[in-house]
Parts: sequence; C-alpha cells; structure tokens
Amino acid sequence: MSEHHGSVHWRRTSADFTYDSYNRAHAVTFKEGAVVLPGSANPMFRGDADRVDPEEAYVASLAACHMLTFLAICARKRLTVDSYEDDALGIMEKGENGKLWVSRVTLRPKITFAPGTSITPAQIEQIHHQSHGECFIANSVKTDVTVAPHS
Repeated sequence: MSEHHGSVHWRRTSADFTYDSYNRAHAVTFKEGAVVLPGSANPMFRGDADRVDPEEAYVASLAACHMLTFLAICARKRLTVDSYEDDALGIMEKGENGKLWVSRVTLRPKITFAPGTSITPAQIEQIHHQSHGECFIANSVKTDVTVAPHS
C-alpha cells in the first residue's frame, strides 16, 4: 500500500457568497506546496478557462498513468521509445441517473520509437492493451477509457 497526497486551497475574494459571485480560482498543491497548479471550475460552471479544471486534471491523470505504464513495459521489452505525446479527450455527459460524469476518455498517443527499434503495429496495440490493464488510475475508475493511437 502507498499513500498519495494532493491539497486544494481556496479563499473567498468576493464581498458576498452567491452562486454567481463566488470565485472558483484555487490552488492545487503537491509535494508539500513545492508544486502548485492554478485550478478553477470548468468555464461552463463559471470557472476561469486559463486555469486547470478537475475534469482536465482527471483526463491528464489517466493519460499520464497510461503513458508511464506503456514506457515501463517498453523498457522491460528493450523497445526504446524516443517520445510519447498524448492529446487525450474526455467526454462529460449526463448519466442514466441524470448526474454529470466523465463517461469516456479517449487516449490519442503519438509514439516515436528509436531508429532501429523493431516493432509492429500489432505489438504496439498489445502493449497499449497491457498498459491499460496495468494502469493504476484506469483500474480505479468507472470511466470507459479507449486508446486510439495516431497513425
């Protein structure tokens, strides 16, 4: 077992506190304050589009976990990866219960292997499948996560 910490810090900046007036800006901190991420609500909930909203952080967390698992598997197989980029997309919609949730996340990785690395598209697909099965975050959520690699 391991523990993982993240903190949020918010202070009211408006004179009153109504749904329309209160500020959504906050700080998300990690490593005892050494890493600070400016956060806010999603703009559709009156948040600041220049800050990271929880839904974006959630999508990025799934993408990062998948990437790190993919890289670990490739390293164990001695398949040298030069770069890995992912422009992941999350879809938030109303569920059957009428509540909003992030129902789907599509990972769209673009991977460059080192020259001379021999790997087939089928092997890459198998590594993505294994990565999804071993990703701690994907194993912790009910969101449907799919991988649609860039060709």
